[in-house]
Amino acid sequence: MGLTTIVSLCLLTGVAWGQNAPDFSGRWTLSPTLSQMPKEIGFGVDWADPTVPGSPGSTDTYGRRRGSGRAGQPYTPHAESADDAQRLRQLTDEVRQPPGHMTIVDTPAEITITNPDREQSRKFHPNGRDEVIKLDGTDVAVNAKRDAGRLVVLYQIEQGRSIRYTYFRSATPSQIIVGIEFVGRGGGDQVKLVYEPRNPNEPEKPAPQTVPAFPTASGGTAPAGTTPASSQPLDQSPDAELKGLRKIGVVVEGLGDQAVKCGLKQDTLESSVTKHLTDAGFTVPRNTDEDTYLYINVMTASLSNGYCVSRYDASLNTHTTASLTYQPARVLVEVSLLHKGGIAGGTPAVHADGVVRGLLDYIDGFVTRIREANKAQ
Repeated sequence: MGLTTIVSLCLLTGVAWGQNAPDFSGRWTLSPTLSQMPKEIGFGVDWADPTVPGSPGSTDTYGRRRGSGRAGQPYTPHAESADDAQRLRQLTDEVRQPPGHMTIVDTPAEITITNPDREQSRKFHPNGRDEVIKLDGTDVAVNAKRDAGRLVVLYQIEQGRSIRYTYFRSATPSQIIVGIEFVGRGGGDQVKLVYEPRNPNEPEKPAPQTVPAFPTASGGTAPAGTTPASSQPLDQSPDAELKGLRKIGVVVEGLGDQAVKCGLKQDTLESSVTKHLTDAGFTVPRNTDEDTYLYINVMTASLSNGYCVSRYDASLNTHTTASLTYQPARVLVEVSLLHKGGIAGGTPAVHADGVVRGLLDYIDGFVTRIREANKAQ
Protein backbone atom coordinates (compact mmCIF):
# COMPACT_ATOMS: atom_id res chain seq x y z
CA MET A 1 0.00 0.00 0.00
CA GLY A 2 1.45 3.38 -1.03
CA LEU A 3 1.66 6.38 1.22
CA THR A 4 -1.00 8.15 -0.86
CA THR A 5 -3.39 5.35 -0.01
CA ILE A 6 -2.42 5.57 3.65
CA VAL A 7 -3.19 9.31 3.63
CA SER A 8 -6.61 8.59 2.13
CA LEU A 9 -7.30 5.98 4.79
CA CYS A 10 -6.35 8.43 7.51
CA LEU A 11 -8.75 11.03 6.14
CA LEU A 12 -11.55 8.46 6.18
CA THR A 13 -10.80 7.34 9.74
CA GLY A 14 -10.86 10.79 11.25
CA VAL A 15 -7.32 12.19 11.33
CA ALA A 16 -7.41 15.78 12.54
CA TRP A 17 -6.32 17.98 9.67
CA GLY A 18 -7.21 21.33 11.20
CA GLN A 19 -4.86 24.10 12.06
CA ASN A 20 -4.23 22.67 15.52
CA ALA A 21 -1.70 19.87 15.28
CA PRO A 22 -2.87 16.55 16.76
CA ASP A 23 -1.29 15.37 20.00
CA PHE A 24 0.54 12.06 19.52
CA SER A 25 1.11 11.57 23.25
CA GLY A 26 0.18 8.25 24.78
CA ARG A 27 1.15 4.61 25.21
CA TRP A 28 0.54 2.56 22.10
CA THR A 29 0.60 -1.12 21.10
CA LEU A 30 1.30 -2.40 17.58
CA SER A 31 -1.60 -4.19 15.85
CA PRO A 32 -0.05 -6.89 13.58
CA THR A 33 -3.43 -7.63 11.98
CA LEU A 34 -3.98 -4.01 10.87
CA SER A 35 -0.37 -3.37 9.86
CA GLN A 36 0.99 -4.14 6.40
CA MET A 37 4.60 -5.15 5.75
CA PRO A 38 6.05 -6.59 2.52
CA LYS A 39 8.13 -9.76 2.74
CA GLU A 40 11.23 -7.94 1.49
CA ILE A 41 12.00 -4.55 3.01
CA GLY A 42 14.63 -2.14 1.76
CA PHE A 43 15.68 0.06 -1.14
CA GLY A 44 14.88 -0.93 -4.69
CA VAL A 45 17.44 -2.07 -7.24
CA ASP A 46 19.15 0.76 -9.12
CA TRP A 47 20.74 -0.45 -12.30
CA ALA A 48 20.69 0.36 -15.99
CA ASP A 49 19.22 -1.49 -18.96
CA PRO A 50 20.54 -5.10 -18.85
CA THR A 51 20.36 -5.37 -22.64
CA VAL A 52 23.36 -3.02 -22.88
CA PRO A 53 26.53 -5.07 -22.20
CA GLY A 54 28.33 -3.98 -19.06
CA SER A 55 25.56 -1.69 -17.85
CA PRO A 56 24.14 -3.62 -14.87
CA GLY A 57 25.30 -2.59 -11.45
CA SER A 58 24.71 -4.58 -8.31
CA THR A 59 22.97 -3.98 -5.03
CA ASP A 60 23.35 -5.31 -1.55
CA THR A 61 20.59 -6.53 0.74
CA TYR A 62 19.04 -3.08 1.04
CA GLY A 63 19.27 -2.09 -2.63
CA ARG A 64 22.35 0.11 -2.64
CA ARG A 65 24.04 0.41 -6.02
CA ARG A 66 27.40 -1.33 -6.23
CA GLY A 67 28.54 -0.02 -9.62
CA SER A 68 28.88 -1.39 -13.16
CA GLY A 69 31.62 -2.72 -15.39
CA ARG A 70 32.86 -2.11 -18.89
CA ALA A 71 31.26 -3.82 -21.85
CA GLY A 72 31.57 -7.58 -21.51
CA GLN A 73 33.38 -7.30 -18.16
CA PRO A 74 32.23 -8.03 -14.60
CA TYR A 75 31.12 -5.00 -12.58
CA THR A 76 33.45 -3.06 -10.31
CA PRO A 77 32.04 -2.62 -6.75
CA HIS A 78 31.43 0.92 -5.57
CA ALA A 79 33.16 1.88 -2.32
CA GLU A 80 30.92 2.54 0.66
CA SER A 81 31.91 3.72 4.11
CA ALA A 82 31.53 1.46 7.12
CA ASP A 83 29.38 4.12 8.84
CA ASP A 84 26.97 4.25 5.88
CA ALA A 85 26.67 0.46 5.87
CA GLN A 86 26.11 0.24 9.63
CA ARG A 87 23.60 3.11 9.61
CA LEU A 88 21.61 1.56 6.76
CA ARG A 89 21.67 -1.91 8.29
CA GLN A 90 20.52 -0.76 11.72
CA LEU A 91 17.71 1.51 10.54
CA THR A 92 16.46 -1.06 8.02
CA ASP A 93 16.43 -3.73 10.74
CA GLU A 94 14.33 -1.37 12.89
CA VAL A 95 11.75 -1.24 10.10
CA ARG A 96 11.82 -5.01 9.72
CA GLN A 97 11.31 -5.48 13.46
CA PRO A 98 9.12 -2.55 14.55
CA PRO A 99 8.56 -1.91 18.26
CA GLY A 100 5.65 -3.79 19.75
CA HIS A 101 5.01 -0.88 22.11
CA MET A 102 5.56 2.84 21.74
CA THR A 103 5.34 5.68 24.27
CA ILE A 104 5.15 9.23 22.89
CA VAL A 105 5.48 12.51 24.76
CA ASP A 106 4.43 15.36 22.44
CA THR A 107 5.13 19.03 23.20
CA PRO A 108 5.23 21.93 20.73
CA ALA A 109 9.03 22.06 20.78
CA GLU A 110 9.97 18.43 21.24
CA ILE A 111 8.62 14.94 20.60
CA THR A 112 10.06 11.95 22.47
CA ILE A 113 9.35 8.47 21.10
CA THR A 114 10.32 5.60 23.40
CA ASN A 115 10.49 1.89 22.66
CA PRO A 116 10.12 0.41 26.17
CA ASP A 117 10.80 -3.14 24.97
CA ARG A 118 14.31 -2.17 23.83
CA GLU A 119 14.79 0.63 26.36
CA GLN A 120 15.38 2.99 23.44
CA SER A 121 14.32 6.64 23.39
CA ARG A 122 14.75 9.30 20.69
CA LYS A 123 13.96 13.02 20.82
CA PHE A 124 12.97 15.02 17.75
CA HIS A 125 12.51 18.77 17.34
CA PRO A 126 9.82 19.31 14.66
CA ASN A 127 11.25 22.55 13.30
CA GLY A 128 12.32 21.34 9.85
CA ARG A 129 16.03 21.63 10.69
CA ASP A 130 18.63 18.90 10.45
CA GLU A 131 19.95 17.47 13.71
CA VAL A 132 22.12 14.50 14.60
CA ILE A 133 21.03 11.67 16.88
CA LYS A 134 22.98 8.72 18.21
CA LEU A 135 22.55 5.17 16.97
CA ASP A 136 24.40 2.07 18.16
CA GLY A 137 27.96 2.76 17.08
CA THR A 138 27.27 5.61 14.65
CA ASP A 139 25.23 8.80 14.12
CA VAL A 140 22.45 9.75 11.72
CA ALA A 141 21.16 13.12 10.49
CA VAL A 142 17.43 13.55 11.11
CA ASN A 143 14.93 16.18 9.99
CA ALA A 144 11.53 16.35 11.74
CA LYS A 145 8.60 18.65 10.96
CA ARG A 146 4.84 18.92 11.31
CA ASP A 147 3.01 18.94 8.00
CA ALA A 148 -0.79 19.23 7.67
CA GLY A 149 -1.51 17.35 10.86
CA ARG A 150 1.24 14.81 10.36
CA LEU A 151 4.63 14.33 11.94
CA VAL A 152 7.29 13.62 9.31
CA VAL A 153 10.70 12.31 10.41
CA LEU A 154 13.38 11.83 7.72
CA TYR A 155 16.46 9.72 8.50
CA GLN A 156 19.25 10.64 6.07
CA ILE A 157 21.06 7.31 5.59
CA GLU A 158 23.64 8.22 2.95
CA GLN A 159 23.83 10.39 -0.14
CA GLY A 160 20.68 9.73 -2.17
CA ARG A 161 19.14 7.36 0.42
CA SER A 162 16.75 8.18 3.25
CA ILE A 163 13.96 6.56 5.26
CA ARG A 164 10.84 8.65 5.87
CA TYR A 165 8.47 8.04 8.80
CA THR A 166 5.07 9.74 8.58
CA TYR A 167 2.92 9.64 11.74
CA PHE A 168 -0.85 10.15 11.52
CA ARG A 169 -3.20 10.43 14.50
CA SER A 170 -6.67 8.97 13.95
CA ALA A 171 -9.45 10.04 16.29
CA THR A 172 -12.08 7.42 15.37
CA PRO A 173 -10.91 4.81 16.00
CA SER A 174 -8.08 6.01 18.20
CA GLN A 175 -4.93 4.97 16.37
CA ILE A 176 -1.51 6.13 15.31
CA ILE A 177 -0.75 5.12 11.73
CA VAL A 178 2.92 5.12 10.76
CA GLY A 179 3.81 5.14 7.06
CA ILE A 180 7.45 4.21 6.37
CA GLU A 181 9.01 4.74 2.96
CA PHE A 182 12.49 3.97 1.62
CA VAL A 183 13.33 6.99 -0.56
CA GLY A 184 16.20 7.05 -3.04
CA ARG A 185 17.67 5.84 -6.30
CA GLY A 186 15.71 2.89 -7.59
CA GLY A 187 12.79 3.57 -5.22
CA GLY A 188 12.08 1.33 -2.25
CA ASP A 189 9.52 -0.51 -0.19
CA GLN A 190 6.71 0.98 1.89
CA VAL A 191 5.36 -0.17 5.25
CA LYS A 192 2.19 0.65 7.16
CA LEU A 193 2.15 0.19 10.94
CA VAL A 194 -0.98 0.69 13.03
CA TYR A 195 -0.76 1.34 16.78
CA GLU A 196 -3.74 1.24 19.12
CA PRO A 197 -4.05 2.61 22.68
CA ARG A 198 -2.26 0.36 25.10
CA ASN A 199 -4.32 -1.54 27.64
CA PRO A 200 -3.69 0.17 31.01
CA ASN A 201 -3.63 -3.26 32.66
CA GLU A 202 -0.92 -4.53 30.32
CA PRO A 203 2.49 -4.78 32.05
CA GLU A 204 5.23 -2.51 30.77
CA LYS A 205 7.31 -5.56 29.88
CA PRO A 206 6.24 -9.19 29.46
CA ALA A 207 6.73 -11.24 32.60
CA PRO A 208 9.51 -13.84 32.23
CA GLN A 209 8.16 -17.30 31.46
CA THR A 210 9.14 -20.39 33.39
CA VAL A 211 9.90 -23.15 30.91
CA PRO A 212 10.79 -26.58 32.36
CA ALA A 213 12.07 -27.89 29.04
CA PHE A 214 12.46 -26.33 25.60
CA PRO A 215 13.63 -27.56 22.18
CA THR A 216 17.28 -27.18 21.27
CA ALA A 217 18.67 -26.47 17.82
CA SER A 218 19.45 -30.18 17.37
CA GLY A 219 15.80 -31.10 17.91
CA GLY A 220 16.09 -32.42 21.49
CA THR A 221 15.11 -30.75 24.73
CA ALA A 222 17.13 -29.08 27.41
CA PRO A 223 16.78 -30.62 30.89
CA ALA A 224 14.39 -29.14 33.42
CA GLY A 225 15.94 -26.26 35.30
CA THR A 226 18.06 -25.13 32.35
CA THR A 227 17.95 -21.36 32.05
CA PRO A 228 16.42 -20.24 28.72
CA ALA A 229 18.55 -17.91 26.61
CA SER A 230 15.95 -15.13 26.99
CA SER A 231 16.81 -14.83 30.71
CA GLN A 232 20.54 -14.43 30.11
CA PRO A 233 22.18 -10.96 30.09
CA LEU A 234 21.84 -9.25 26.71
CA ASP A 235 25.11 -8.53 24.88
CA GLN A 236 24.48 -5.31 22.95
CA SER A 237 27.98 -4.88 21.54
CA PRO A 238 28.27 -4.55 17.73
CA ASP A 239 27.83 -7.91 15.93
CA ALA A 240 27.58 -9.71 19.28
CA GLU A 241 25.73 -12.55 17.53
CA LEU A 242 28.93 -13.38 15.60
CA LYS A 243 31.15 -13.94 18.64
CA GLY A 244 32.51 -17.46 19.02
CA LEU A 245 31.70 -18.46 15.44
CA ARG A 246 34.35 -20.91 14.21
CA LYS A 247 32.43 -23.51 12.20
CA ILE A 248 30.30 -22.72 9.13
CA GLY A 249 28.50 -25.12 6.81
CA VAL A 250 27.99 -24.36 3.12
CA VAL A 251 24.75 -24.84 1.18
CA VAL A 252 24.64 -23.92 -2.52
CA GLU A 253 21.16 -23.88 -4.04
CA GLY A 254 20.90 -25.90 -7.24
CA LEU A 255 21.65 -23.85 -10.36
CA GLY A 256 19.10 -23.63 -13.18
CA ASP A 257 19.62 -24.36 -16.85
CA GLN A 258 20.13 -20.69 -17.66
CA ALA A 259 22.96 -20.44 -15.13
CA VAL A 260 24.69 -23.48 -16.64
CA LYS A 261 24.39 -21.99 -20.13
CA CYS A 262 26.04 -18.83 -18.82
CA GLY A 263 29.07 -20.76 -17.57
CA LEU A 264 28.18 -21.27 -13.90
CA LYS A 265 28.97 -24.66 -12.35
CA GLN A 266 27.61 -25.72 -8.98
CA ASP A 267 30.64 -27.83 -8.00
CA THR A 268 33.01 -24.98 -8.87
CA LEU A 269 30.93 -22.48 -6.94
CA GLU A 270 30.68 -24.70 -3.87
CA SER A 271 34.40 -25.52 -3.86
CA SER A 272 35.34 -21.83 -4.29
CA VAL A 273 33.19 -20.76 -1.34
CA THR A 274 34.39 -23.64 0.84
CA LYS A 275 38.07 -22.92 0.09
CA HIS A 276 37.55 -19.22 0.81
CA LEU A 277 36.13 -19.97 4.26
CA THR A 278 38.77 -22.61 4.99
CA ASP A 279 41.60 -20.26 4.00
CA ALA A 280 40.09 -17.69 6.39
CA GLY A 281 40.48 -20.18 9.27
CA PHE A 282 36.95 -21.56 9.55
CA THR A 283 36.05 -25.22 9.85
CA VAL A 284 33.70 -26.18 7.03
CA PRO A 285 32.05 -29.54 7.80
CA ARG A 286 30.99 -31.73 4.89
CA ASN A 287 27.76 -33.70 4.65
CA THR A 288 26.47 -32.54 8.04
CA ASP A 289 23.42 -30.56 9.13
CA GLU A 290 25.33 -27.68 10.67
CA ASP A 291 23.26 -25.22 12.72
CA THR A 292 25.13 -22.22 11.25
CA TYR A 293 25.65 -22.25 7.51
CA LEU A 294 26.35 -20.02 4.52
CA TYR A 295 23.53 -20.22 1.98
CA ILE A 296 24.32 -19.33 -1.65
CA ASN A 297 21.58 -18.72 -4.22
CA VAL A 298 22.05 -17.65 -7.86
CA MET A 299 19.22 -16.90 -10.31
CA THR A 300 20.27 -16.34 -13.94
CA ALA A 301 18.54 -15.12 -17.09
CA SER A 302 20.00 -15.30 -20.59
CA LEU A 303 18.81 -12.52 -22.89
CA SER A 304 18.06 -12.89 -26.59
CA ASN A 305 21.43 -11.38 -27.55
CA GLY A 306 23.27 -13.96 -25.41
CA TYR A 307 23.99 -11.52 -22.58
CA CYS A 308 23.70 -13.06 -19.08
CA VAL A 309 22.30 -11.40 -15.95
CA SER A 310 22.41 -13.06 -12.50
CA ARG A 311 20.99 -12.11 -9.13
CA TYR A 312 23.16 -13.70 -6.43
CA ASP A 313 22.73 -13.80 -2.64
CA ALA A 314 24.91 -14.92 0.25
CA SER A 315 23.23 -15.42 3.65
CA LEU A 316 24.77 -16.52 6.93
CA ASN A 317 22.00 -18.30 8.82
CA THR A 318 21.70 -20.08 12.14
CA HIS A 319 19.02 -21.64 14.35
CA THR A 320 17.96 -20.84 17.89
CA THR A 321 14.99 -21.09 20.19
CA ALA A 322 12.80 -18.07 20.87
CA SER A 323 9.73 -16.96 22.80
CA LEU A 324 7.22 -15.35 20.46
CA THR A 325 4.72 -12.73 21.59
CA TYR A 326 1.70 -14.65 20.31
CA GLN A 327 2.30 -18.09 21.90
CA PRO A 328 3.56 -19.33 25.28
CA ALA A 329 5.89 -22.14 24.13
CA ARG A 330 9.44 -21.60 22.90
CA VAL A 331 9.94 -22.61 19.28
CA LEU A 332 12.86 -23.33 16.96
CA VAL A 333 13.46 -20.46 14.51
CA GLU A 334 15.91 -19.69 11.73
CA VAL A 335 17.86 -16.44 12.08
CA SER A 336 19.60 -14.53 9.31
CA LEU A 337 22.86 -13.18 10.77
CA LEU A 338 24.29 -11.59 7.63
CA HIS A 339 22.92 -11.15 4.11
CA LYS A 340 24.26 -9.57 0.95
CA GLY A 341 22.87 -9.72 -2.56
CA GLY A 342 23.91 -8.30 -5.89
CA ILE A 343 23.41 -8.32 -9.65
CA ALA A 344 26.08 -9.03 -12.25
CA GLY A 345 25.96 -9.07 -16.04
CA GLY A 346 28.30 -10.11 -18.82
CA THR A 347 28.86 -12.40 -21.76
CA PRO A 348 29.01 -16.16 -21.02
CA ALA A 349 32.81 -16.05 -21.28
CA VAL A 350 33.18 -13.76 -18.26
CA HIS A 351 29.86 -13.98 -16.48
CA ALA A 352 30.65 -16.84 -14.10
CA ASP A 353 33.86 -15.15 -12.93
CA GLY A 354 31.91 -11.97 -12.17
CA VAL A 355 29.33 -13.83 -10.07
CA VAL A 356 31.94 -15.80 -8.14
CA ARG A 357 34.02 -12.67 -7.54
CA GLY A 358 30.97 -10.84 -6.20
CA LEU A 359 30.06 -13.68 -3.84
CA LEU A 360 33.61 -14.01 -2.54
CA ASP A 361 33.75 -10.24 -1.95
CA TYR A 362 30.64 -10.57 0.22
CA ILE A 363 32.14 -13.52 2.09
CA ASP A 364 35.28 -11.44 2.73
CA GLY A 365 33.02 -8.84 4.32
CA PHE A 366 31.35 -11.50 6.48
CA VAL A 367 34.75 -12.81 7.60
CA THR A 368 35.93 -9.32 8.52
CA ARG A 369 32.86 -8.69 10.69
CA ILE A 370 33.20 -12.05 12.43
CA ARG A 371 36.87 -11.38 13.19
CA GLU A 372 36.12 -7.90 14.52
CA ALA A 373 33.37 -9.28 16.75
CA ASN A 374 35.71 -11.90 18.19
CA LYS A 375 38.40 -9.32 18.93
CA ALA A 376 36.05 -7.84 21.50
CA GLN A 377 35.87 -11.09 23.48
